[in-house]
Amino acid sequence: MTDISVFGAGAFGTALAISLTNDGRKVDLVARTETHARAMAADRENATRLPGFGFPASLTPTAHAASPAPICLIAVPMQVLRAYLGLHSQALSGRMVVACCKGIDIESGMGPTGIIAGECPKASAAILSGPSFAVDIAAGLPTALTLAAKTDRNAQSLQTELSTANLRLYRTTDVVGVELGGALKNVIAIAAGIATGAGLGESARAALITRGYAEMKRLALAFGALPETLSGLSGFGDLVLTCSSEKSRNFSFGLAMGRGQPAQKNVTIEGISTSKAVSALAKSRKIDLPVSSAVSALLEQKITVREAVDMLLSRPLKKE
Repeated sequence: MTDISVFGAGAFGTALAISLTNDGRKVDLVARTETHARAMAADRENATRLPGFGFPASLTPTAHAASPAPICLIAVPMQVLRAYLGLHSQALSGRMVVACCKGIDIESGMGPTGIIAGECPKASAAILSGPSFAVDIAAGLPTALTLAAKTDRNAQSLQTELSTANLRLYRTTDVVGVELGGALKNVIAIAAGIATGAGLGESARAALITRGYAEMKRLALAFGALPETLSGLSGFGDLVLTCSSEKSRNFSFGLAMGRGQPAQKNVTIEGISTSKAVSALAKSRKIDLPVSSAVSALLEQKITVREAVDMLLSRPLKKE
């Protein structure tokens, strides 16, 4: 069993570290600050980001990453990924670097593996995505995810190393499909939350999820993704989870927005930035994404919820 370094001591990074350590291997959980690392070492849990889940003996919190393990998981928000990798590019050289974030970089329009390739050209990039909540993984509940790498050899190697008793991984070489599925589902989750919060009913939410899924496929296929990827865990599976639970930060954000309530502070909502990036990608490729475009306009306060509903309902009738 290969040792692992998990960069990013947020809830998801911490949960992955706990799950991967439970089989007895050594895992380092790399925090951004020495203060956070020391607190976790003293408490033997991440009291600020994932309280209530004790650390196994072989999990080591640290703020030092000069010599990370051969496999490195990067669990930081998408929009800080480039800067974060820039700080650790030398240490990550020659490693297998697995992105554990979902979204599209606003500045470049690239997904996580493209950012890794640019900042760490000597690393082997991959991405882990799919329907998962940190608390479920940390609690040892059954979870299935998709692991994507450009070569099946790397995908198979990582699949073997990162699968645990409760974490079942499926592999693919369709990196683009996994990246875009994981990114777009957050935008649709915001839409589903808004519909629920605004009292539009379960039927409206079901319609948004369905039409949102069609948009996910439309955009991903335009960039060369495989249809089966979007119908898998990192597409449809993740969409179902994030559009149906208040554990989803994106759904909860939309829910508060639909109710006219303030959003929770100090919580990363990947779908906000992704909606802007998706709108730019769709415009450049002339791809029609009405639900995603409505979310982007709502977030930029260009339209109201009522106007968004009217806009979607007044679109020309067409075949499904």
